[in-house]
Amino acid sequence: MASLSLVAYEDSGSDEESATNNEGVSSTLKCDSAVEQFLGRPGSPATGVPRDRQSTNTTTVGPLWQFKSSPWEQPHSVDCCKKALQIPPHPSPKNSACPNPVKRLAPSPVGVRPYMPKRQRLAPTDDEVMMPGPSVSSGPVEVTAAVTTTSQASCAQMLSEVSDRVRPFLGQKVGRMELPRRVLLQLQAHQGPVNTVQWCPVPHTSHLLLSASMDRTVKIWDGAESGRCLRTISAHSGAVRDACWAQCGRRLLSGSFDTTATLTDVETGSEVVKVRNQFKVSCLALQPADPDVFLCGGFSPEVKAWDARSSKMVRTYKAGIQQTLDILFLSGGKEFVTSSDSVSRDSADRTLIAWDFETTAKVSNQIFHERYTCPSLALHPESECFVAQTNGNYIAVFSSQRPYRINKRRRYEGHKVEGYAIQCEFSRCGSLLASGSSSGSVHFYDHQSSRTLHILRAHQQACMCVSLHPILPSVAATCDWSGEIKIWH
Repeated sequence: MASLSLVAYEDSGSDEESATNNEGVSSTLKCDSAVEQFLGRPGSPATGVPRDRQSTNTTTVGPLWQFKSSPWEQPHSVDCCKKALQIPPHPSPKNSACPNPVKRLAPSPVGVRPYMPKRQRLAPTDDEVMMPGPSVSSGPVEVTAAVTTTSQASCAQMLSEVSDRVRPFLGQKVGRMELPRRVLLQLQAHQGPVNTVQWCPVPHTSHLLLSASMDRTVKIWDGAESGRCLRTISAHSGAVRDACWAQCGRRLLSGSFDTTATLTDVETGSEVVKVRNQFKVSCLALQPADPDVFLCGGFSPEVKAWDARSSKMVRTYKAGIQQTLDILFLSGGKEFVTSSDSVSRDSADRTLIAWDFETTAKVSNQIFHERYTCPSLALHPESECFVAQTNGNYIAVFSSQRPYRINKRRRYEGHKVEGYAIQCEFSRCGSLLASGSSSGSVHFYDHQSSRTLHILRAHQQACMCVSLHPILPSVAATCDWSGEIKIWH
């Protein structure tokens, strides 16, 4: 009698048949292992025939199932064993060529996970969405809203109250500034370079720190204690190039590359006034005698004066330049100085220009004769002089009285500018001059002798600005081109 052999097909069906037969083969393997344990005898795992007497007409199916002939010609012992073990029969695959074909599955690699799209991986699951509470009621949402409201109320309170760290120094006479040496706080919330940082000039709220960034935001920080971001102002659609506090400490002025300048209330975060120029704003200055009037300069030969009460332009100052880099009001607010990007051979009359605020006339244009641009200016709080940061890697000193002569015997050298808008600032007592550097360090100079007192290795990238605290004797804030802000003491 001709013997039939069991045929094993190698992935000959469609994907649907393969998925259907997968379950059948899986259950077959489980049944086979159970029968092997039940009929475990020497020889073949299923038939018990010694290996030397087995026929060569065998077919291997699954985990080494061997048959001398077809499974349906074997005794009923296997079926009896399956019934005794209560193993449910698996459905037979549909194939007209063989009564009971079994497909051999390719072994899957160990540790390989199925592909999942990134959007699906990052999407929150139901458990993550309901993390605030165990139930799906509206209770957790109210708790979250209450926490958010409490946090906002706490931030609003910190914007107006006196900080515990500043309180002991209120009413004291301003002493000599001490050199900061250690990091107190490290703030990283901006997504772009930070152009400037500035402490609030009002002593009672001097714990507030302002930062303006290229990520289109202005942030207010608790820089003296907690380091929390108390307010984020998103009033611009372009990079914020400059920002400064108003004299009252309740408002701040910001200028952006979206051609707008905005005056914002710090406590509420609302816009008080917003004016639009016809150029990108890169520098601002508030009038010391009239805090409702401010100047805007930027990528234009004009400097415009605006009145915040009427939101109208009141004056225009024109010069033969392409860009205004910085604006500095001198003592009294009757005159101010602008720096430009003119560096040609005959540009000595345009590098630094002194203006009369009322008449819009040029007072002096023969101030700086070097072929270097001056990205920032700073006024000394007591002496009648001001300094100009130059791209020649030094700071020049000028008289704040006419004819604004340069002091050729004194300059501050040691830091690097290298095209960055590096800012410098005097301490409130006037004894120290601090400057950032393109190397990431902060340089402290003695005002009288112009010698270097200390070099602080602050950042990995260019240190754009350093601001010395007006009340605390040894606290300073620095920022760099990567968006990092550090508080030192």
